[in-house]
Amino acid sequence: MKTQVFLEGIALAAFRKVGFMCSDPTMFSIDKVQFVMLSFEGPDLFSMAGGLGIRAQELCNCLASMGFTTHLYFIGDPDLPAEEQQGKLILHRWCQWISAANPGGCYVAEDTKVKDYGDSIPSALVEKVIAPAAQKGITTIVLAEEWQTIPAVINLRKVLKEHCLEDRAGILWNANNLYGFKGIDWVKLNKSCALTTVSRYMKHRMWPLGVNPIVIHNGIPARLLQTPIAQDIVRELRQIFPELLIAKVGRYDVDKRWVMAVKAVAAMKQRGLKPTFIVRGGKEPHRQEVRNQADKCGLSWKEIHLPPKAAAQDILAELARWSSYDVLELCFYVAEDFINVLYSGSDCVLANSGHEPFGLVGLEVMACGGLAFVGATGEDYAQTLVNSAVVETEDPLEIVEYVQTLTDDKKLNQSLRAEGIRTAACYTWERICRDLFQKIRFLSASRGVILD
Repeated sequence: MKTQVFLEGIALAAFRKVGFMCSDPTMFSIDKVQFVMLSFEGPDLFSMAGGLGIRAQELCNCLASMGFTTHLYFIGDPDLPAEEQQGKLILHRWCQWISAANPGGCYVAEDTKVKDYGDSIPSALVEKVIAPAAQKGITTIVLAEEWQTIPAVINLRKVLKEHCLEDRAGILWNANNLYGFKGIDWVKLNKSCALTTVSRYMKHRMWPLGVNPIVIHNGIPARLLQTPIAQDIVRELRQIFPELLIAKVGRYDVDKRWVMAVKAVAAMKQRGLKPTFIVRGGKEPHRQEVRNQADKCGLSWKEIHLPPKAAAQDILAELARWSSYDVLELCFYVAEDFINVLYSGSDCVLANSGHEPFGLVGLEVMACGGLAFVGATGEDYAQTLVNSAVVETEDPLEIVEYVQTLTDDKKLNQSLRAEGIRTAACYTWERICRDLFQKIRFLSASRGVILD
């Protein structure tokens, strides 16, 4: 309890310090600039397929909270309004007619949606958002995400040219991953917009393609540092699992090194460390390979099914009911507050990816005062045995030895958690937007876009 109070004090102090440093982050007039984000994923549960949905939601919320008019065009729930205003944030749910005929999420009937999105958004965006704003002396900054938005970006550049509005709209296209890279015409894309990405690792992976993207890191919401973790829930969690508690949250993807994680837990069990592994994955095909590995290692596995965003007490009751199992899989949408409890209360959280464009989970764990085990690719923020444990190989014993060290050395364990909080405070969206705005100033100047 004393340790957690100490960590929460560090979180608030770190946030206030960074908040002071970013007290005037805008760098240009709120009355002269507006933002548009183009993204397949968005804030609807229908559209929240992965980290991109969280990025779109949190970045747009941050921009709107700063006072910027912000439009988010995404593949929204077909049963919700086509347009919805939330303060300065305007949600535009696109391709609803396609989604209505193809339920299951924003990526179902993906090719059809990519074409419709690319054909219909440019003209609508210019006529309804960019041109009216330009008449008032307002410049629009368009932030486009991932390969699905590329046809829209290229067509948007053409429509802007036709309307003589190229100096009133800056376009940045961002790569969050390597997906879809093989089909991209990089020369045409580079002529249509400025290119950005989320880490130096991704920048280096893109160099061989003949492009040099600007790095603008991902961010986390400030509330992760501002909102205290529910310590009564943490205590109940640890009463259920008094021995070693390991967690992992992420898609069932080979790059996430789930098989390595399972082997590591099995090796810990062989050492007599008595681990329990709580996991939250998805429905991806790789899940079966992970299950097969658990069976091969002799680990018992229990699926826990509850309604989406189940209450913490209901989750704890189910965890207690099946606590004798080695692996407990949460097969439902878990609310952020309980995820934060899990991050804070676990002995470590495995975000040990072999390929990670940025590693958002690691930062989220740090913000909660958790102990993050991250990979060694896009996690620019990670420093091994300073704010995290950086796993550099595919050998499960590397994880096991880190766990052994940090179990034995309580002082080092607490030091990593405290420094992790300080690190996370430097990556709030408010702080990242300061960097974003500076990059926008540079890219606008280089491309002849008017900001002031």
